[in-house]
Amino acid sequence: MNIVDIRVNITPDYASELVTNQIVNGNISGELINRYTSVDDAGHTMIVLVFEKYYMRNSSRASLTVTLEDLKDVTKVHAVGSGGGQGLIFKFDWGASTQFSDQVVKALNDYTI
Repeated sequence: MNIVDIRVNITPDYASELVTNQIVNGNISGELINRYTSVDDAGHTMIVLVFEKYYMRNSSRASLTVTLEDLKDVTKVHAVGSGGGQGLIFKFDWGASTQFSDQVVKALNDYTI
């Protein structure tokens, strides 16, 4: 499991587009499984993205859940990569979850504050 927490100076919607484009159309070739958006009465937005990728090198799947929100007037991004391992006891993922979640940092690097 790998966790990323960053803040960016763009809207959650634009940040989610950049992340989705990086993961789906970039070199990681993941699949967007679900996108959930909620906007409150004050106009604050929360977006949850769930991605999945199949890794042939170890015949496993990794998932990436990304939450983007601007509830306190700055966009916060929280990403958790998990999976990618085999076996019931030793779930060593060979860096798959880190590689997956690092794509979020890469996509938003120019906007990180």
